[in-house]
Amino acid sequence: MTCHYVEAGIGKPLVLLHGFTGSSAAWDAIVPHFTQHFRVICLDLPGHGRTPAPSDPARGALPLVAGDIAALLHNLEATPAYLLGYSMGARLALGIALLHPHVVRSLILESGSPGLATEAERAARRAQDEALATRIEQYGIEAFVDEWERLPLWASQRQAPEDMRQRLRAQRLRNTPAELAASLRSMGTGAQPSFWDDLPRLSVPTLAITGALDEKFTAIARDMCARCPMMTHWIIEGAGHATHLERPAEFVQRVIDFIAAHG
Repeated sequence: MTCHYVEAGIGKPLVLLHGFTGSSAAWDAIVPHFTQHFRVICLDLPGHGRTPAPSDPARGALPLVAGDIAALLHNLEATPAYLLGYSMGARLALGIALLHPHVVRSLILESGSPGLATEAERAARRAQDEALATRIEQYGIEAFVDEWERLPLWASQRQAPEDMRQRLRAQRLRNTPAELAASLRSMGTGAQPSFWDDLPRLSVPTLAITGALDEKFTAIARDMCARCPMMTHWIIEGAGHATHLERPAEFVQRVIDFIAAHG
């Protein structure tokens, strides 16, 4: 499977992996700041943007998608790359770094996790994701986006500028129910393997970025750092889950500074 991608800029490659309901366009507001320094490659992950979900759900599993992206970066002569992932994209980026470390120069995880630690937790989450996937298919994209935007995870964005929130909503609405449902079933948090026990062997410099208002993922990042000598943690004050949207200037500067220090 090949992911659709767009690229701009010159220099060492910086690969951006978006979150659930996003696409390569999710990074549009900050890409111009990165192209001054890097060859920026933004991917559409399976079930999003212009990359369809595989017809076989098993083929969309995170370890297989990680291998597909590693192969794509080889074909693009974009290895080793600086790899930056947000939320779902951060889980995938971590998987790429663990399973294909030769393609990664350094790793930035924005609001990411290594998955769920126990099979019981994963089974419960798979049931939740299946229920959500079914609702998306039954009620359509607009009803789903309305439900999604009411989640407490996005509470900090309700004070964001109206134009930013409208652009984000329009991007979410460009997804299709069948593709989002397939993404949940194949690469949701419950479907992926746990990487908690693999963190000590992470071999590339890694930065975890979280928003101070996102207490859940800030706690996860602290736990990850306690297990992984290669990882450091930066907390952005006044931001929630999507720090790159809520505090873009600080987010961009922190990424650039980290890459410069570990390039």
